[in-house]
Amino acid sequence: MTSRYIQMSRIQSLSLCLLLLSWSSAMAIESPPYSVVGTHQYYEVRRYEPYLVAETVVRAGADDAGNQGFRILAGYIFGRNRGERRIAMTAPVAQTPVEIPMTAPVMQAAGVGGYAVQFALPREYTLETLPVPIDPGIALRAMPSRTVAVISYSGTWSQGRYEEHLGKLQEMLKREKMNWHGEPIWARYDPPWTLWFLRRNEIWLELD
Repeated sequence: MTSRYIQMSRIQSLSLCLLLLSWSSAMAIESPPYSVVGTHQYYEVRRYEPYLVAETVVRAGADDAGNQGFRILAGYIFGRNRGERRIAMTAPVAQTPVEIPMTAPVMQAAGVGGYAVQFALPREYTLETLPVPIDPGIALRAMPSRTVAVISYSGTWSQGRYEEHLGKLQEMLKREKMNWHGEPIWARYDPPWTLWFLRRNEIWLELD
């Protein structure tokens, strides 16, 4: 049993390496279509066309949620679906804070924080033609067209840098009397081994 466990662990590690290499090449190929409708000093306004996502909700902190969500969704696009079909991955990987309702009586009046993690899916698919996930925790969703304010930055994926740039974007939007709604979306475009100063990170706020 021990040797079999070690063998399975090696296979999983190799699969993850292949997955990340595939991510590195695939992420340069396709991303959700948008047009730039406004350019400001530190941010731009984009109008996104509708696109499809695979989404999972993870009850964890920001760092752990991103890692857990990535593994779950990677399983889906790399064949853990009905028909065992592989799906090309696109950029970015998006992460949004959500409140997860609790069913236990002692917690029934409150929610627990977590994150929705999304993979955008290639434009060749529709909801009808996408393979059905085996994992019941994965949902396939159609994202509507929307207008978002986007601030881009390089560097690490630390919570501190995220909050710094989110605050900067919110302050600029307030100054220009532009209103937004909903939770911020954190979008990452690069694999983990990308040098921190070469990474492309974004924060989106949906405008009214």
